Parts: sequence; structure tokens; C-alpha cells
Amino acid sequence: MNSAPPQTLWFSDDGVIPNSQLPVLLYREVPLASKDKAAGLEQLFNEHDWPAQWRAQVFDYHHYHSTAHEVVGVARGHARLLLGGPSGQTIEVGEGDVLVLPAGTGHCSLEQSEDFLVVGAYPRGQDNYDIQRAEPANHQPSLRRIAQVALPDADPVEGRTGALMAVWGAVSL
Repeated sequence: MNSAPPQTLWFSDDGVIPNSQLPVLLYREVPLASKDKAAGLEQLFNEHDWPAQWRAQVFDYHHYHSTAHEVVGVARGHARLLLGGPSGQTIEVGEGDVLVLPAGTGHCSLEQSEDFLVVGAYPRGQDNYDIQRAEPANHQPSLRRIAQVALPDADPVEGRTGALMAVWGAVSL
């Protein structure tokens, strides 16, 4: 895979959205083996032990996953997403972009094209993911679950020698 190094985005716990000590990885315009971008993303994620779980859109409310890391690849269209919770960062994503979200990272869609479609996946063994809304009562129990989430064995875009392994592996939790 000859993709450019990912951008790293860091978000702090705001007392409602836990976020993570690990950064979000944002790959831009990932080259895919298939002209069908959804199928190409599924193939790429599956090859790197992040079995593709669904095709859909990104929810329009702040949420996060406390039991799994998540990868979201844009198969079609474009969107403005808010990462890290209400005081986080707005980013624009389009076809071929891939976001790797560590467990606890808040995300929601602010605006998306009518044809917006993403492929979602989780590392092997973390497919029993939850969906936590941004509510204070969810925060403490989520922190305990997030602390138990193992680092993946591979980067969903680049495999065992990818940026995730170098960047996430270098962060002391």
C-alpha cells in the first residue's frame, strides 16, 4: 500500500466524551484495488484483520465506542465531521479518506452529501462494539471499558508495519 502518512489528531477528555490518549489517524485518498470503493475498502480492512461490519453513514449525534477501536472509510460522497466532541475539531472527508478512531473518540456528522457512504470496521476480536452517547452518566463506566480495549495487531490501511503500529505503539497509556 503506497498511501501518504496519516495526519494525527489529538483530543482530550472533556468530562463527557472520553476521547483517548491515542491519536485519530486520518489517511487521505487511500489507493484501492477496486473501482467499487466500498468493496475496495472492505477488502483492504479485511486483509489487515479489521473485518468490515457495515456500510452506512455517520450518525448526526455525538457518540463513541468504549469497547472497540473503529475504522471508517469513505466510499462515496463527502461530509463535514466533528471529532472529539462538541469542542473538538471539524474535518472534511471525501472519497478514499480513512479515519482510524481509538476507543472513546467522539464523532458525529455535521453535514454530508446525499450520496455519502462509509464502510465501518473494527479490529478482529472487537466486533462486539457498543455505541455510547455523549452523556455524563456514561463517562466513568466508559473509561473503565476503554482501558481494557487492546491495541490492534495491524493498521487497517497499511497492515502490521503501518503508522498505527508506530504511532499508537509509541504512546504510553
